Amino acid sequence: MKDPSDALELLSSRVDQLEKRVYALEHVSEAAAPAQEEIFGPAGLATDQIPDVEASGVFPVLGKGLLGVAGAYILRALAESSSLPRFAVAAVAVVYAMAWLVWASWQKSSAKFAQVVYAGTSAVILAPMLWELTLHFKTFSPWTSAGIVGIYVALAALLFWKRDLAPVVWIGHCSAALVALSLGVATHALIPFIAILLLLVALWEYMAISGRGGATRQVVVLVCDVAIWALIYIYSGPANARADYPNVGLAALIAPACLLWAMNGVTLAIEVVFLRRTISVFEAIQAVAAFALAVSGVMYFTPGAGMAVFGIVCLILASACYAALFLRILPSEDRRNRIVFGFWSAALTLAGVAWTLPPAASAACLGAGALVAIIIGVRRGIAMLELHGLLFLVAAAVISKAPQYAFEELAGSVTAKPGLMLIAAGICSVLFYAASKERPGERWPLQILHLIPALLAAFALAALIVQALLGLAAFAFSLGVHHVALIRTFTLCAISAAFAFGGSRWGRLEMTRIAYATLAFVAAKLLFEDLRHGRMEFIAGSIFLFALTLIAVPRLVRMGAKAHR
Repeated sequence: MKDPSDALELLSSRVDQLEKRVYALEHVSEAAAPAQEEIFGPAGLATDQIPDVEASGVFPVLGKGLLGVAGAYILRALAESSSLPRFAVAAVAVVYAMAWLVWASWQKSSAKFAQVVYAGTSAVILAPMLWELTLHFKTFSPWTSAGIVGIYVALAALLFWKRDLAPVVWIGHCSAALVALSLGVATHALIPFIAILLLLVALWEYMAISGRGGATRQVVVLVCDVAIWALIYIYSGPANARADYPNVGLAALIAPACLLWAMNGVTLAIEVVFLRRTISVFEAIQAVAAFALAVSGVMYFTPGAGMAVFGIVCLILASACYAALFLRILPSEDRRNRIVFGFWSAALTLAGVAWTLPPAASAACLGAGALVAIIIGVRRGIAMLELHGLLFLVAAAVISKAPQYAFEELAGSVTAKPGLMLIAAGICSVLFYAASKERPGERWPLQILHLIPALLAAFALAALIVQALLGLAAFAFSLGVHHVALIRTFTLCAISAAFAFGGSRWGRLEMTRIAYATLAFVAAKLLFEDLRHGRMEFIAGSIFLFALTLIAVPRLVRMGAKAHR
């Protein structure tokens, strides 16, 4: 049995420990102090088992937020009553809403929940308060309400800049953007609220350059897109459909979309060209959306001179995009930046040429641009430039109506002699295809890149040959439908045979494919033209030519392949 004195001493120590534990439980703040480990000792409660003081403050924070909402209802009651001047009550309500935003910024950086609740309380107070004071009580005009939203935006940005409080700025700016859009639609005064939204976009574009962009920027930009689209949609319609909307000048209708596009473009240029960042998917899509809004605004409200000026701007920007592409982006080998800037360069060039020059000059410039692009692309091994050249060539062909002319000459009614623009488009197609170079083992997108100019060249050449043969035949006899059908069949069969041999001889796979495709076209032509409109002897001649070509094409392919080896 142990000595009684030892047992007494053990009991005394246990009592001391119990007293310390009781004291710690009664003084929680002291229990959170660094001396907590000494008080509890090894046998006491573990540190992670102590209730979190911040978590236990959730309900008080929510309670304070509800008190703020209750105060807003009191101000609402005072505004509805006639006991106090309504404008004075409205001013107090505005200050009261902003005070909650300031209080949210005064919270500790670790107290994120309190920041969110108090900033949310500020937004919950401001939004319905401005709605009623503007629409119900008519205390504020739309411009005044827009100014209040602008002050709210500036206050949130200032608080964010001072202490980098993310909850304050994203709640403040997202709520301000939605309030501006709602009030703009409800009051029919879109211009002042769009101005505030553009201010918000400018702030977030600057923050994106500073590396602070995020989801808030996307929300703000999308809301601004919707507001500008609503402006263009409403004012581009008939005047009697917007009788209750205020009259707006042309500058105010065009400027918002153009400013949005300019801000997006400047931000991307700084981020990609100077800061060497990779463009995000949202930024790429937003730039296209902003461009579409700017084009819609100019096209609807100043379709003549405005589009010409806009086309010049597009050409200047296309030159800048190509310069950035060659000097900064291609050497960096950033795939997404190369694709995006390459697409914009080509699109801006096409738009600028189409909107600035007349059709003949547009086709000539695009044809020349296609040849320059294919030559540089082949020599430097840049497939993207080859694609640009193909786009310019197709655009030049469409503008000059070369596909339509070729179809009419080969299958439709015979048209008049081709103009200089059509001949130039055909020559550009042939030169483009001659300058292009198919590489062994190419994937199917690159094969299509070579196939399209080959088709354009083949049909342009066939159409010109048909026109020349018909002109020569017209000197000898009066042309009938059966003569035209036989001449067309002869020309197509000759083209098929020539492409079959040349394609295999020069290692041009797309020419061989066109040779076989031409045979299928001739078969359809025999069925729908020769058999329906021809005479027996001419039908026999067409079938004879087609049969010889069917026999000759495979042999010509083999002969060309042997010569190629």
